[in-house]
Amino acid sequence: MTAEHEYHGNTAQNWTAVTIIMIASLIGTVAVVIGNWSMFWIGGVGGVVLGLVVGKVMGMMGMGPSPEDATR
Repeated sequence: MTAEHEYHGNTAQNWTAVTIIMIASLIGTVAVVIGNWSMFWIGGVGGVVLGLVVGKVMGMMGMGPSPEDATR
């Protein structure tokens, strides 16, 4: 494995944000299929926003990449 691919997003910040966003996408997809638009906006779009906020907050708490990893 080359040095440029050692980081590749393996942090608690990335895993948590992606998991929340994936669940929100699933909720949004189910909501569109069943035609429930309030579920789409709250569970789908709201969940994606929540995932982004949680990821940013976790990064600010130091759970993201180290400064050396982020510059690669």
